[in-house]
Amino acid sequence: MSRQNVRELASASLARGDAAGWLETLYTRANFDPSHIPWADQRPNPHLLDWLTVEGLEGAGQRALVVGCGLGDDAVALDGLGFAVTAFDVAATAVAWCRERFPDLAVDWQHADALSPPAAWTQAFAFVFEAYTLQVLPPELRRAAIASIARCVAPDGQLLVVCRGRDAEDAPGELPWPLTRSELDGFEAAGLRLEGVEDIVDPYEMVPVRRFLASYRRPASG
Repeated sequence: MSRQNVRELASASLARGDAAGWLETLYTRANFDPSHIPWADQRPNPHLLDWLTVEGLEGAGQRALVVGCGLGDDAVALDGLGFAVTAFDVAATAVAWCRERFPDLAVDWQHADALSPPAAWTQAFAFVFEAYTLQVLPPELRRAAIASIARCVAPDGQLLVVCRGRDAEDAPGELPWPLTRSELDGFEAAGLRLEGVEDIVDPYEMVPVRRFLASYRRPASG
């Protein structure tokens, strides 16, 4: 399915007041063919891999959470580092697809919504990874999603966010909608401390795409 087809699918869903239902429709229509999922590269996010290498992060049995896991490759990368990984998606079919792709992996695949994750996940994860989920939510829902994602970070835990970026004066554009730096400030408002942010032109894309790569930590005191 082309990006334009995805935009049309999302627009129809949003017009019905359903911000995320189009994702289940997309994965269902794909019928386990990843070529119909525009963002399904079937490899871990390269920005995640770069960041993990620079940070030298090791799991050592600590818990990690992948937000909007899609087809699951980011969860596989974290599992390989020794994390006890939970990965979730709002599309039940995507979760089923992950279980089919990686039947022997000890990842806890969950059907859940970033806007209302389980209460048991509150401050439960030493590392949380969010890539490209916020940018498919309409702006009026992002603040709630940002607060929910932030709540999952454990004391002294880290969060890495990868998203499209724009300046506040730029037009919002089309889905996937770029975020502004002020929107990302919501993670700090939710109790996390900004450790670093990169504003880059994505070297892994064929066409120029501006990205924000922002990392946060919850203070050890909670």
